[in-house]
Amino acid sequence: MPLQLTMNASNPAAAPVGEFNSAYPDRYLPIAEYGIIGNLHTTALVSVTGSIDFMCLPRFDSPTVFGRLLDADVGGFFSFSCVADDTKNKQLYLPGTNILITRFLSEDGIAELTDFMPIVDGERDFAVFRRLKGVYGHHRVKFDLQARFGYGKRGCIAEKNPEGRGYLIRDPEGEQPTMLLLTDAELEITDTGLRAIIDLHQGDNIDFILTLNEGIDFDLDWMQCFTECRKYWTTWSKKCRYEGFWKEAVLRSVLTLKLLTSARYGSTIAAATFGLPEKMGGARNWDYRYTWIRDAAFTMYAFLRLGYTQEAEHFMDWIRDKCMDHLQLMYAIDGETDLEECTMEHLEGYRGSKPVRVGNGAHDQKQLDIYGELIDTIYLYNKAGGSITNKFWTSITKLVDYVIVHWRDEDHGIWEVRSGKQRFLHSAVCCWVAIDRAMKIAENRSLPYPMAEWRKVRDEIYTEIYDGFWNEELQAYVQFKGSDTLDASALLMPLLRFVSSQEPRWLSTFQAIEEKLSADVLIFRYKLEHGATDGLEGDEGAFAICSFWYVECLARIGQVDKATVVFEKMLGYANHLGLMSEEIGLHGEQLGNFPQAFSHLSLISAAFQIEKKNR
Repeated sequence: MPLQLTMNASNPAAAPVGEFNSAYPDRYLPIAEYGIIGNLHTTALVSVTGSIDFMCLPRFDSPTVFGRLLDADVGGFFSFSCVADDTKNKQLYLPGTNILITRFLSEDGIAELTDFMPIVDGERDFAVFRRLKGVYGHHRVKFDLQARFGYGKRGCIAEKNPEGRGYLIRDPEGEQPTMLLLTDAELEITDTGLRAIIDLHQGDNIDFILTLNEGIDFDLDWMQCFTECRKYWTTWSKKCRYEGFWKEAVLRSVLTLKLLTSARYGSTIAAATFGLPEKMGGARNWDYRYTWIRDAAFTMYAFLRLGYTQEAEHFMDWIRDKCMDHLQLMYAIDGETDLEECTMEHLEGYRGSKPVRVGNGAHDQKQLDIYGELIDTIYLYNKAGGSITNKFWTSITKLVDYVIVHWRDEDHGIWEVRSGKQRFLHSAVCCWVAIDRAMKIAENRSLPYPMAEWRKVRDEIYTEIYDGFWNEELQAYVQFKGSDTLDASALLMPLLRFVSSQEPRWLSTFQAIEEKLSADVLIFRYKLEHGATDGLEGDEGAFAICSFWYVECLARIGQVDKATVVFEKMLGYANHLGLMSEEIGLHGEQLGNFPQAFSHLSLISAAFQIEKKNR
């Protein structure tokens, strides 16, 4: 159990940056020490010590109102903490839900904090419900709400609600909506927000509802809202088709993917956060609160596998409405295409990791793999009984026409390198996938298409990959044509059905990846040698998605027992709630934005593959 941490220690600016436990250990909790709640429009990260340290309002990609995760001084937070010095904490989800319980355990007894967001139709109908419960004994609990609007650029103005119960928390510049805190507790208004010391006795239930001063009136019965929220999540969870050995891990993963999916638009964000580092003190700190075509396509595959066809249908509606005329790498959740990247210079970054970026400069990169990943998902959607109208099919054929013209082009690849374009292996494989899956859709639906032309180009791509991306010296397929760099994305070749899992050249590649890109069960994306660069400074951790690809490959080549052990060891890198960020660092810590859709969807896929081989 983690010790309660002091979050207002003096600034250790003179301490070295970039080491796991050096400069900021008492001002920032580990990334893994958080749970997530949400309402399908936005999310909040709740620490194991009971503090909301990250929340954007009113939607995923809005500015933060609480952002202590990215700056302990000016980020803002909404916390409860027991005054007792010996307090320890535990955290859990109610099974089959995204309702989070944080427990405070001390010599004084047991206190409990329950957190959830009601599931609502509109973004402005936002609320966070927090109940402080005295389970046993008497506790003195410190309440502290310090909102910081506009990514921490502005403080807040707190005042009594002149029109009724509770307190208003205003943005001084009025750019973000005014929040309303509903509670019967007496709070002190300060220059930074609201605070109090609460005497909590056994049997007490003290409720706090943080909502907006517009939209739905949440001055309701707390238990009624709790029951409705719990019923929503348990009903949704019961639809999950996976009944294998790792159901708990799979269910937690798909519940997390659901939290990252917009109820309004059907689009799915890559992760809940921005700015969390891939290395402490490093510069690889990206904004992942957007819809990557690749990530969303893989997420829909996970939903379809588990029986959640409604989510896939909603996403297809979004694709048809927003993307088919001109496919871009990533979008805002509402389909906006301009995601200009800028840095938040006023934020020190998680444990001093700067720059903190908002927006994403990769939004206009050319990445040819997205065509294959999208059309592969449409193919699976079609297999699941989805509708392929004439208009939709015409749009799909235009994507294939683009691939036929441009498949030889250089691009930035699946990892979005910033060192220039190359002929990347994975992009070439996905161009093959785009044509192959479109042909299968056409054959299944008896739709018109230029069979001879598509088949000719598909076969040309196959031949070029088989011979042109093979490195005889390494006895492996390499990252891009003419390189000597191994890349874990080659693990996807049999998963995308480009090659058999028994293909000798691919098996040789698999062995090379095992030997050179692994640390036990951890798999790195690539390792640059001989002065090569990907356009960014610093290194990174192992990617969870690559490790789960590795598990799938082991199962496919018949090493099911080894796949099972690797999979279970990877589950051990998840946090206490079963959540995973993007990467696992060399100290075993979680790194990168959190929780990460890529990690959870690949976990689901790996679990399915092992179960399939065990039948």
